[in-house]
Amino acid sequence: MEYHLPVLAKESIDQLSIKSDGKYVDATFGGGGHSRLIMEQLGSSGQLYCFDQDPDARNNLWEDDRLHFFPANFRYLERFLRLEGVGQVDGILADLGVSSHQFDTADRGFSFRFDAQLDMRMSQQGEVTAATILNTYSDIELQKMFSSFGEVRNSKTLAQAIVAARHSRPLESIKDLSVILDEVGRGPRNRYYAQVFQAIRMEVNEEVAVLEDFLKACVKVLKPGGRLVIISYHSIEDRLVKNLMKTGNVDGEMEKDFYGNIYRPFKLISKKAIIPDDAEIRENPRARSAKMRIGERKAD
Repeated sequence: MEYHLPVLAKESIDQLSIKSDGKYVDATFGGGGHSRLIMEQLGSSGQLYCFDQDPDARNNLWEDDRLHFFPANFRYLERFLRLEGVGQVDGILADLGVSSHQFDTADRGFSFRFDAQLDMRMSQQGEVTAATILNTYSDIELQKMFSSFGEVRNSKTLAQAIVAARHSRPLESIKDLSVILDEVGRGPRNRYYAQVFQAIRMEVNEEVAVLEDFLKACVKVLKPGGRLVIISYHSIEDRLVKNLMKTGNVDGEMEKDFYGNIYRPFKLISKKAIIPDDAEIRENPRARSAKMRIGERKAD
């Protein structure tokens, strides 16, 4: 089984506008699909810097002096590039989706298709698991998580049901959680489960805070004329990306200098998000919610 089928592969590489002697970042290495396409366009002096905190991603590396791999979260982009003596790069690509490998590996706990421990950690070094959150958060904290990250319609009812259930015994497995979801779920089962699991996964991995840190670093490490290409999969991610590219910050607030000039560090290459076509969605159904945005760094 393929580790992960890269989404919007040709479109994303085209939009990076790769120079053969440039320096590029694949912030979400995964199965290496996007990275291989980037490497095909690099000459002997080109360099590619890849990040992935999932230890399984290491298995997809190949030997090439131009390839530099960091087994780390991409929120530390600036720090690790600096350690390599790299100040700025010519392009950054990030595919924010959970890899097919992570969904299909039962014991990682990302998918409700399997029974496993409530884990959902992208990095096995993290201390907080899905079980930690479900067994320790208050009903108010759980409600906020389900509402904000999963847009779960009955988040209050779900949160209260979880708190009530754990009084009898801790929630440890996906089966334990499924019993609750089957009792209180609303609408199509798969959609409800997907929303709940997305919310928990995002909380476990601090995905919003991580993305914010990464986006702020991108402004600093991209050269003038460098391209930022990001593929997101839900509205929270897409809003942060869109805000950064329009205003230079994740809050979307226009900043002005002393003279009243608005600070816009990026030129929008496409005003609307680029989405997969029907053929790609048929081949890879997990691409159906993908949105790609492209910004070009202006000179300060």
